Amino acid sequence: MRVKVDRELCRGLGNCVAFAPTVFALDAENKAVVLDPASVDEKTLLDAADSCPEQAIIVEDDEGNQLYP
Repeated sequence: MRVKVDRELCRGLGNCVAFAPTVFALDAENKAVVLDPASVDEKTLLDAADSCPEQAIIVEDDEGNQLYP
C-alpha cells in the first residue's frame, strides 16, 4: 500500500497519529508525515485515513488504485 499526505490540506490535528502512530507523525510544521505504512494492517490504515476531517490522506493499493478517499 502507498500512503501520501496532501500537505496543503493537512491542518495538523493529529487524528491519524492517534489511530496509527507507527504510520504517521507530525513534523516541525505540524503537518502529518508518513513513516511506515506496512507497520499496520489495511483496516487500521484506512481507519486512520478516514479519521482525517480534511481528507488529506491518500491511500493507494500496490497497483496505484486509489482506495481512500
